[in-house]
Parts: sequence; structure tokens; C-alpha cells
Amino acid sequence: MATNRTPDPDERYSEEACVVIDSLEQIGSQWRLIVLHDLQEGEKRFNELKRSTGSSARTLSRVLDDLQEMGFVDRRLEEDAPVATYYSLTEKGCSLSPVFDAIERWAETWLDGDDDAAEAVDSLTS
Repeated sequence: MATNRTPDPDERYSEEACVVIDSLEQIGSQWRLIVLHDLQEGEKRFNELKRSTGSSARTLSRVLDDLQEMGFVDRRLEEDAPVATYYSLTEKGCSLSPVFDAIERWAETWLDGDDDAAEAVDSLTS
């Protein structure tokens, strides 16, 4: 006799899918992706990141703390006048470069006619 029980969410996904889901949970927020993409260009000061990402200081600070805690971003404090905080990608963060390249190629192919989606991708890639 078959039972009609709802599968446990953990049972619904293959191991491969779980790896993708776990990865997206780490980098998948809008602000994390924007900051990670922006830092692909190289080390930036906090205020440079704030301007280039369009985020508030509070949001950017929280995102940078999260990314640093997860090992994607390094923080460097320069105490000479004026005091400045610099952020750069770690090896783990740099390893995302081919992922961003692949997403950009995919977007160019598949989002060509979708203005809203293209705008969202542009915000990540500009």
C-alpha cells in the first residue's frame, strides 16, 4: 500500500543539487553578488565600494563582514592619515571569476529580450 506522504525537503534533492543550493546560500544574496563582482576589479576602499555598488553604509558593512567571515574577502586597515579600510578578494573570492564570466555569457544569450532581467544583470556587471 502506497503512502501519500510529503517528502522531506532533504530527501527531494540529489547530492549535486544540494551543493549548488549550499553555494547559492553563501553567495546568492543580491548585495553579496554585487560586492563580489565589484571586487573582481581589485582592491577597493570602503567608500569606493559604497559608491560603485550604490549600497548604504550599513548594508555594505554587514555584507563585507559576512563575506569576510565566510572567507571570500580580506580586510586591510591602513592607519596612515587618513585612516582607510581596504577590501580585496581572497583566493576563494577570486575563484568566482569564471562563475561571473559564465553568468554574463548566459545572460547575453538568454536575457537579450528581457529588459527587467537585463537591467538586473547590468547592475551586477557594471
